[in-house]
Amino acid sequence: MEQKQVIVSLKDVGVNYDGYTALEGVNLDIYADDFIGIIGPNGGGKSSLVKAIMGATPYSGTIHIDQSLRRSHHAHIGYMPQVSQFDMRFPISIEEVVLSGLQSKKGLSGRYTSSDKEQAITLLKLMNIADLAHRPIGEVSGGELQRALLCRAIISEPKLLILDEPTNFVDNHFEHEFYEMLPTLNKKMAILLVSHDLGTITSVVKSIVCVNRHVHRHDSNILTEEQLLNYDCPIQLVSHGHVPHTILKHHHRDGCRNHE
Repeated sequence: MEQKQVIVSLKDVGVNYDGYTALEGVNLDIYADDFIGIIGPNGGGKSSLVKAIMGATPYSGTIHIDQSLRRSHHAHIGYMPQVSQFDMRFPISIEEVVLSGLQSKKGLSGRYTSSDKEQAITLLKLMNIADLAHRPIGEVSGGELQRALLCRAIISEPKLLILDEPTNFVDNHFEHEFYEMLPTLNKKMAILLVSHDLGTITSVVKSIVCVNRHVHRHDSNILTEEQLLNYDCPIQLVSHGHVPHTILKHHHRDGCRNHE
């Protein structure tokens, strides 16, 4: 059997904020063909895990990034943040948002070529918002900006794509298109999908990582409520109609703060 390529490896990783432990003892390998759904309660450490992998927060332990993910001194990782984390007042156009995804490749002083701009427009056409290319971000909807942020995340053709609650603020039509698009992207890159909507993401992910201070990997896209309890991941599975949904149980944890 051919051994899978590990592109990111976490060994005994911990994240602390002013004496509060967000993550501890995390051991996790991410493979080149992975499509992982990351779930867990609010404040459980999902965003802390993502930030540690991206090098955006201090951590203890070791995170090894494979050479295939490195471009110069930066990890070649595509990241799509939540719209709520993006400053809509920033004076930048939709096209410029997409092109900013090439900064790790070009550096801050690098200029965008006509080919770069053509690539950006091609992606915007794919998202059906090419007509908004020169519109300031303050004049578009949250869903339209979310589409542009996905274009920004994939324009550099990363080997690892991290999606943080990617379908917030989008209409149902685009949400369906979005999830149909992900398996195609997964043929080219590993994907980490952070979401509360376990019922929806299980239709596309290959495995699930439960995060609640500790991290547990489940190498299947099917989880029972009993397994979630064993993983200390307080999410309740609820199903109605033909579409399964997830509801977070009321969860208390001593010293819990919203550092996620």
